[in-house]
Amino acid sequence: MTPPPNSISSRNVAVIGAGAAGLVAARELRREGHTVTAFERQKQVGGLWVYTPNVEPDSLNIDPDRTIVHSSIYQSLRTNLPRECMGYSDFPFVTQPDDETRDPRRYPDQREVMRYLQDFAKEFDINEMIRFETEVLRVEPAAENSREWRVQFRSSNGVSGEDIFDAVVVCNGHFTEPRLAHIPGILSWPGKQIHSHNYRVPDPFKDQVVIVIGNQSSGSDISRDIATLAKEVHIAAKSDAYEKESSIYSNLHIHPTIDRVYADGSVVFQDGKVVFADAIVHCTGYKYCFPFLETNGYVTVEDNRVGPLYKHVFPPALAPGLSFIGLPSMALQFFMFEIQSKWVASVLSGRVKLPSEDKMMEDIIAFYAKLKSLGIPKRFTHFLTNPQWTPMFEKLKPHEAVLISQTEYFNWIAEQCGSPSIERWREEQYNIAIKKDDETFRDEWDDDDLIEEAYRDFAKIKPTKVCCST
Repeated sequence: MTPPPNSISSRNVAVIGAGAAGLVAARELRREGHTVTAFERQKQVGGLWVYTPNVEPDSLNIDPDRTIVHSSIYQSLRTNLPRECMGYSDFPFVTQPDDETRDPRRYPDQREVMRYLQDFAKEFDINEMIRFETEVLRVEPAAENSREWRVQFRSSNGVSGEDIFDAVVVCNGHFTEPRLAHIPGILSWPGKQIHSHNYRVPDPFKDQVVIVIGNQSSGSDISRDIATLAKEVHIAAKSDAYEKESSIYSNLHIHPTIDRVYADGSVVFQDGKVVFADAIVHCTGYKYCFPFLETNGYVTVEDNRVGPLYKHVFPPALAPGLSFIGLPSMALQFFMFEIQSKWVASVLSGRVKLPSEDKMMEDIIAFYAKLKSLGIPKRFTHFLTNPQWTPMFEKLKPHEAVLISQTEYFNWIAEQCGSPSIERWREEQYNIAIKKDDETFRDEWDDDDLIEEAYRDFAKIKPTKVCCST
């Protein structure tokens, strides 16, 4: 039930991060009437999409005292979704034919996504809400039984400070703290190891034999990138696509997972095949990490489950003062950031009510129990997709698939805050793209009807809200 107008309140809100999630969170919060301060450690907006050639000195990222580089973008990266479905709902990610510096491809490079986010921030005057080059050191309740939050920060010139906020929205991303594969014998293996977080270009692997662990988006891209210069590339994959050869790269092979490695440099796969390798690249994903957040142990990260969280966003005992945007992986990211942000903004204003703390906990406990009963590991708690198009979950029955369906999730949130849910063409473009596993899908497609439908919708949006660059 929507509260009467006089019960709508404006709050002073901190947003942690100014990447794709933080930018749209700041906009939606301000649209709802809140006062917003966003904290961004970099000099510019973009978060994950800010490319840097710099990498961490610890190539496996296991030294807790290492200098952290927050970008995980490699130079050759192109999006794995078409641009039309990637953008925010009222700011289409369209081409810029009048600007020769822009990438016109449907699956553009990382620089084009960066430019899109810069355009978005400029269009909605978001930069004025951001404290750049400011690292958040600690976020905690301002006092016992207080509904306020203390945010401690330090600027790039070493000046520290703190402010008190009514609420904090965490948008710090989850592509900085790498996960590593467990490989028996790895301590005595003599070759080089890096995580994909530190991969930028293939040059260091010229004429080498390289093992790439993982064949999801980054593993697939990086293995092909390395194959342009390496002697051989061998992908260790959890799939049935073993011993295939690339149609483009004759030096690229796929195997089952690694059984163990040895001090003589050999790598033995589960099927008994042996390869003597120079390097291993871990394309094995990332851990959720919130080193600045202090909740007295209430919000924890266990085997990549952040919890307890109601609908991946609100910790019941701390809601609505603390919320998280963008935790679910695989889902249509920018749209998800936007619709989650609308929900958070409307809850903070009082326009939309959350269930009681007990009811939210009941929902969370039931959700965890259902995941367990279906044999879905804890580390996939925040995995959100359309299950019928995802091999890992294609055997789920319809009533089970609802549990991790991004469409069901988007529809539910849209109903809560009274906003439109995902468009048919956007959902269909996503479904087509995630099924593609060939090497040419970014440049060959057959969804012209969906493109036309998308642009008909774009034409309905006010011209000032269509992506443009000056």
